[in-house]
Amino acid sequence: MSTAIAILGGVGLFLLGMTVMTDGLKALAGSSLRTVLGKAAATPLSGAFWGGIITLLVQSSSAVTMTTIGLVNAGLLTFPQGLGLVFGANVGTTGTGWLVALIGVRVSLSAYALPLIFIGALTKLLAGGRIASAGSALAGFALVLYGLTTLQQGMGGLAESLNPSDLPAVIGMPGIGWAAGWGGLFILIIVGLAMTAVMQSSTAAIAVTIAAFYAGAVSLEQGTALIIGQNIGTATSSAMAAIGASVTAKRLALAYVLFKLIAAVIAILAFPLTVTLMARLTASADGTTLLAAYHTAYNVVGVAVLLPATQWFTRVVERILPSKETALERALDPSALSNPVIAVETARRVVADILGTTAASAASGGVPPGIAAAAATLEQVRDFLSDMNAPPETEAERHRMTSTLHALEHASRLIEILGEGESARTGPAASHDPRAAALCEQAMRATQTISASITAESALTVQAEPIGWAASAEVAAALAEAEKASTALDAMQRDHRAATLAAVAPGELTATEAFAQIDAARRIDRIVHHAWRSAAHLLGRASPRAGATA
Repeated sequence: MSTAIAILGGVGLFLLGMTVMTDGLKALAGSSLRTVLGKAAATPLSGAFWGGIITLLVQSSSAVTMTTIGLVNAGLLTFPQGLGLVFGANVGTTGTGWLVALIGVRVSLSAYALPLIFIGALTKLLAGGRIASAGSALAGFALVLYGLTTLQQGMGGLAESLNPSDLPAVIGMPGIGWAAGWGGLFILIIVGLAMTAVMQSSTAAIAVTIAAFYAGAVSLEQGTALIIGQNIGTATSSAMAAIGASVTAKRLALAYVLFKLIAAVIAILAFPLTVTLMARLTASADGTTLLAAYHTAYNVVGVAVLLPATQWFTRVVERILPSKETALERALDPSALSNPVIAVETARRVVADILGTTAASAASGGVPPGIAAAAATLEQVRDFLSDMNAPPETEAERHRMTSTLHALEHASRLIEILGEGESARTGPAASHDPRAAALCEQAMRATQTISASITAESALTVQAEPIGWAASAEVAAALAEAEKASTALDAMQRDHRAATLAAVAPGELTATEAFAQIDAARRIDRIVHHAWRSAAHLLGRASPRAGATA
C-alpha cells in the first residue's frame, strides 16, 4: 500500500508542479509568446524549429497550440505555418523526459526542492508582475523535482514485487518468438496509451516509465513499447479539447492525431531494428538516457516525414474537415480571447475589412448594400473585445487597443450615417455640389487602400509595438489624401450652408430644398470625417483635425 501511495503521490506532485511551472512560465512570457511565434512561423520549417524551442522554454505544448490557433484564426498565420508550430511543439515537449532521465531518477533532490518551493511560493505571494510569475515557475520546478524523488522511492518498492518477466514480452527480447513478441508489443502500446489518457499528461506517463526502468521494474524493450503508446495517448486529450471548438482548432487537433498515428506506425515498423540498436548502445549509454533519446527521436522522425509534405497534409486535413464557418465566425473565435494581443489584432482586422467594404461601395456615390449586416458585425466586434480574458500588459499593447476602439467607434458612426441615408434613399454623393461628391469619392478610395493594406498584413509585419509604425509610403499618402478631403469638405460645408440659406430669399430655392441640401452636405462631411478617423486610428496615426472629435 505504501508503494502505491508513494507512486500516486509522486505522479500527483509531478503533475501539480508541471501545471504551476507552466502557468508561471506562460505568464512570464506574456504577449511576447505571440510575437515570437508570429516571427518564427515564416515557413513551416522555421515554425517547427522555433515551436520546439519555445515549447521547451515555456514547458507547455498546449500554450503554443492555443496561441497558434488564435494566430491562424486572426489571419496572422496560414494553416500550414500553424502546422509547423504544432509539429515543433511535439518535439519541444520531450525536453522534460531528459530532465527525468538525467536528474530526476538519479539524484534525490528533495533536500534542495523544499527550500526552492518555499522561496518560489513566497515570491509568488509577496511580489507582483513578472517577478511573481518567476516565483511561480520556480515553485513549480521544485515541485516537479520533489515529485520525481517521491516517484523514484515508490518505484523502488514496486521493483521488489514486479519485474520485467511479469509483463508481456515484446519483439527483440531474448528467446521471444515473432507472434508472442508482436502481441506483447501491442499490449504494452495499449497500456502506455491508457496511462497517458488517465494522467492526461504524456510527460508524467513517460516519467513513470523511465523511473520504472531505473528501478528495474520494466526492461528497455518494454519501456520503449510503453513510450510509443504514451505518445499516441497525447492525442486523446487533444481530440477531447477540440469538441465544440472552432474548425481551426478541430483541424489542428486532427492534424495532431494524424501526426501521432503516422509517427506510431513508423515506430512500430522500425521497432525490431530500434531495440537492436538500443541494446548495442547500452555499452556506451545507460538505459534511462536511451529512453529519453528515443522519446525525442520518435517525434523528430515524425516531423521529418510530415514536414516536407505540409501542403499535401494540409489539403488532407481540410478535406476531412471542411470549414462551414464564415470568415467572421472564424476570425472572432473565442480561443483568441486568451491572448489580448491576438484578440485586439483580430478585432482591428475585422473593423478594417468592414471599413474597406463600406468605403468601396460608398465611393460610387450610392448607399452601400448590407448596412444592417455591417452594423451587426461591428456590434459583434464590440462584444468580442468585452469578453477578453485579461487586459493588455504593456503600454504599446494598450495603445493598440485604444486605437482599435477609436476605429471601431468611428466605423460604427459611419455605418449609422449611411444607414440613415438608406432610409432617406439618398447616397453619400447626394449633393448638388459636384466638388463635394468628388472629395467624398477621393476619401473613400483612400480609405479602401488603407483597409486593404491592413487586412493583407502578415504575422511578420505585426509586432508588439504601436501599430502603423511601418506603414508604406502608399498607405501614408492615402491617409494624407483622406485627411485633406475631410478638411476641404469641412470648410466647404460651412460656406455651402451660408450660400444655400441666402438663396431662399430671392426665390432660387424653397426653404425645404435649402434645408435638404444643407443636410446632404453635412452628411457627406460626417461620412468622410468618420472614414478618415477610423482609418487613421487603425494605423495608430490619429492626429485630430482642429475642433474635431478624436
